[in-house]
Amino acid sequence: MDTLRAMRVFQTVVQSGSLSSAGRQLGLSAPSVTRQIQALEEDLGARLFNRTSRRLALTEAGELYHRQVEQVLQQIEDARASVANLQTVPRGMLRVHTRVLVGMRFIVPALPHFLAANPEVSVDLLMSNFAVDLVDRHVDVDIRIGQLADSSLIARKLASSERIVCAAPAYLARHAAPVGPADLARHNCLTYRLNLGRPVWRFLDAAGALTEVSVTGNMQSDSGPALVAAAVSGLGLALLPDWSVLDELREGRLIRLFPEHRASHMEFENGVYAVYLDSRRMPTKLRVFLDFLAEAFRTRLGPIDPPPRG
Repeated sequence: MDTLRAMRVFQTVVQSGSLSSAGRQLGLSAPSVTRQIQALEEDLGARLFNRTSRRLALTEAGELYHRQVEQVLQQIEDARASVANLQTVPRGMLRVHTRVLVGMRFIVPALPHFLAANPEVSVDLLMSNFAVDLVDRHVDVDIRIGQLADSSLIARKLASSERIVCAAPAYLARHAAPVGPADLARHNCLTYRLNLGRPVWRFLDAAGALTEVSVTGNMQSDSGPALVAAAVSGLGLALLPDWSVLDELREGRLIRLFPEHRASHMEFENGVYAVYLDSRRMPTKLRVFLDFLAEAFRTRLGPIDPPPRG
């Protein structure tokens, strides 16, 4: 017996006052309604209705059962409406993981605007420099740098990127500016600690020729914000994602060097991606957040204008 279906039939019989009327409302025959009520009574071991030729009347057991059934059916309807509402109105906790540099440069500054526009959403923001297991950490979306390895996850590209060599005016005042990649071997280069090997920076010129330079320096770090800050302080040259130093370039606190040489992506691709679980029914809060981030990146990554001189 389908107990929930039988409950709904019972409820309709009580409300309509007859088996035939309930059948018409439910699209069932009167005998089918009768069988549903009889199955309920057999399951409960109690008579639910006193039947006469003119009317149906609830027994004491029927009255008790009806009160409980009303509550159960209302709770089921409330649960259905709550879930349906989640799919139409953004609400609930959104758990976001991001690389530290992306988080500090884009996610955190954008959150006030997102939360103001979606007051029923709250954000739990996690930041580290490692990919996380979305299932184990209950993460809705992970903001990553670089293409996604083959997996069951979905990746939406938020921004394209390239790495650029830059330095502070203070550093260039003390050292002759490099005019091409080969000159980097004579400079203090701030490097991102990807492995234990010697850092190698690779570049392609306009003709596609590859130049590889083994660089050295007195600082390495696994923190993007630390490398940006060190470069701005004049400690050395840094190879950084262009989106990570937009303000520094526009304000003249960093200067891009030899832009005619493009950093090669042999080690990794630098696009920014939102990674999430494959789902045919994406929660509205996540869909709205992804759309918001995509627009925020498009707005933020405008052309980099040099600061006014003089």
